[in-house]
Formats: sequence, structure tokens, C-alpha cells
Amino acid sequence: MCLTIQLHPINVPIGIYISASDSVWLSSTSSVMRFSHSNTYQSIQNKHSVQMGIFMTLRKTMTTRHASKASKEENRLPMAPLLALAMTGFICIITETLPAGLLPQMALGLNVSSSLAGQTVTAYALGSLLAAIPLTIATQGWRRRTVLLMTIAGFLIFNSVTAWSSSYWLTLTARFFAGVAAGLAWSLLAGYARRMVPPAQQGKALAVAMVGTPIALSLGVPLGTWLGGVAGWRSTFSVMSALTLILIVWVLAKVPDYPGQASQDRLPLRKVFTTPGVKPVLAVVIAWMLAHNILYTYIAPFIRQAGLLHQVDWVLLTFGVAALVAIFIVGRLVDHYLRPAVLVSLATFALIALLFIWLSGSALFICIGVAVWGLTFGGAATLLQTALADTAGDGADVALSMNVVAWNSAIAGGGLAGGALLNWWGTSAFPPVMLLLLLAGFVIAWSARTHGFRPGSRRTKSG
Repeated sequence: MCLTIQLHPINVPIGIYISASDSVWLSSTSSVMRFSHSNTYQSIQNKHSVQMGIFMTLRKTMTTRHASKASKEENRLPMAPLLALAMTGFICIITETLPAGLLPQMALGLNVSSSLAGQTVTAYALGSLLAAIPLTIATQGWRRRTVLLMTIAGFLIFNSVTAWSSSYWLTLTARFFAGVAAGLAWSLLAGYARRMVPPAQQGKALAVAMVGTPIALSLGVPLGTWLGGVAGWRSTFSVMSALTLILIVWVLAKVPDYPGQASQDRLPLRKVFTTPGVKPVLAVVIAWMLAHNILYTYIAPFIRQAGLLHQVDWVLLTFGVAALVAIFIVGRLVDHYLRPAVLVSLATFALIALLFIWLSGSALFICIGVAVWGLTFGGAATLLQTALADTAGDGADVALSMNVVAWNSAIAGGGLAGGALLNWWGTSAFPPVMLLLLLAGFVIAWSARTHGFRPGSRRTKSG
């Protein structure tokens, strides 16, 4: 005897076969089940019970599979849009630092001294400092992709002007407005990356969005300097404009758009700055980045005492590769171990600074120390911006614009402080000053346990 049951809505035909020995076989295209008890024949009298039992089992299996698949898809980061943000950061860093490697060529092309050509870097930093906060506040209500495209278009226009200009003052003006675009971009990127993912993945998303920075520092700047030497400095800026055009298409195709912040949700600058925890995080940014930039800006004279002056490109490559590795490490730690990661990074960098006091003449230790320094620095942007955005809540965009100001102030301050130390006491003064700054940053981070750098997993909320 055979009964065929068509299960709906999944349409799996089940054949029920009853043998002479009263055994029951349930067969389908995927499986066969046998019931051999003597009372099995009685049990199939209620065909609806059999059908529903099989259906519920199959439905449970399929639901589990679909739930597992949905969970995997939910945990998958949107890499294409996040990498577009990383590319934006890459262009920010390259545009800022290119003149440092092309000063002789730019000075010759613009018919000015190298010191005046160097002011193109200063103009860029000044634009970022002055524009970050006011432009972020002014564009809070704008759609996010519109603001992102506006900043990228700024790079396209002003890098193109730099490439074509033969006037020093026009070039200086273009550099200033390129810095303005960068100030707004840096204020936007972290918040944009966080909005693309659930709260529990915001740290990982930010790590991906920040990967452009170490790539630019380790590979982009040396390549740009090499290209400038081969094809001319104007060609290098033209290449940057071409990359910007590609990025505009990428953003339009892959980056989702989000509304700006509603007027009732916006917090005034003063309230954001006085939010508990914001000031300690900004203080750590300044202390940490001052120490970093004293060494990074004057790395060439610092490693000269170890006989590595002619290997400065390899030393910087070592730093950049280590920083790139750190990005991926921090991406795995930031959502659950943000506070320990910050404290360990500061303490390790402080230890390297301490050892540099006695071992800066050793080429081997310089290489090891630079690699460890890169590991402590690579995840700094992710850690500090995540801590600041979490602390500021609805004021995250404004707080992140303050971070741009603090970061760029530390870059400028590191250059000024390092130059003064170099002139007065030489490179031997770098490690002690760095050590003091890093210890100050460590104490501030350690003290900001309640607000700023809280222990445990990040406390997040959607939106």
C-alpha cells in the first residue's frame, strides 16, 4: 500500500509505504525513514498527523538554515563602501604630505625657496584646522553622501589647480582650500562608517575605513615622491586628480546615502565639548599625537645617529607595514577591548621611548623600535575616534570635528616642538619629551574610566 502526501508550501512529495510486515517506510527525494514497530500501521491512520510532523521537521531545518545564512550576511561588513571611505582618507593623507617629498622640485617650478615651498604643507594644515568645526556644524543637516562628494570634489579641483599653477600664491591658496576639504572629510568619515553597520560592528567598520592612512604613509608617499622625481611634481598632483575622479564614480555606485541630523537632535558645540569624557579623549589625542609627530617629523635626523640616514625610506616602510598590521589587530579588539588596547598602546610606545634614551645609537634596536612604534600607532585613529564618538553620542559628528582640530594641532605642534628640541639639544632630547607626553596620556586615559575610556565591551545604541 502506498500513500503519497504533497507537503505545502515547500512541495516535498513524501511516499508512505506499508510492507507486509507492518513496517512503514517514509521516502522522499532526500531521505528514507523506516518505522518497524508493530503498531506503526495504526499510527498512519491519522495521515494529517504524519504530514504535519514531517512538515514541521522540514520547516524547522529550513528555518535554521535560513537563519544561519541571514546571520552570516548580517555579520558581513559592507566592504565596497567602507573601502571607498578608506580611499578618501588615502587621498587626504597623500594630498597633505606630497609636498614634503617634492619640495626641491616644487620650489624650482614655482621659483621660490624651499622654505616657502614648505609653507604649502602649512597652508593645508591651516585650512583643516580652521574649517573642520564650522563646516561640520554648517553641514550637519545635509545628506551625508552629498557632503562626502563635496569634499572629494574639493580635492579634484584644488589638486588640479596645484598641478597647473605656475603662481606661488595661487598654489598656496589651492593648498589652503584642499586642507578645508580634508578638514570636513575627516570629520565625516568616522560617523559615516559607523552608520553603515549595526552598533556591535562599528569598531570593525571604522578600522576598515581608516586603513587608507597607513597605506598612504607607508606606500603612497614614497611612490608619490618617486613619481615626482621621474615625471615631475605636477604629474603627481594630476595623478591624484585622476584617482579622485575614480573615487567619485565609486562613491556614486557603492556608498549608501543617509539623511543629515535633524535640527532637534543637534547639540551645540559647547554642550558637546562639555559632555563627560570628551575632554579626556581629546587630551589623550593631543598628548599621544604630539609624541608621535615629534619623532615622525624628524625621523631622518633621529636615525642618523644609528647610521641609517640613507635607509630612511626603508625605516618608514617598516613603520607603515607595522601600522597596517595594527589596523587589522585593532579591528578585532576595538568593540570589546577598547580601553585595554588604548592603555597597552600608550604604555608600549612609552617603553620604546624610554629605551630610545639609551639605545638610539643601535641600528638593530631602531628597526625593532620603529616596528613596535608602528604597531602602537596603526590603530590609534580607530581607537580614539571610536571612544570619542561613543562618548559624544548624538554630538558625535561635532566631537569628531574637534578631533580633527586636536589631531592637526598635534601635527603642527609636533613639528614646532621637535624643531625647537633639535635646535637646542639635538635628537637626544626627543625620547625624554616623548616619554613625558605618553605618560601624561596614559594617566588621563587610565583616569577616564567612567567616561571616555570605559572598561568592557562598547556600550552602543542604534542610530
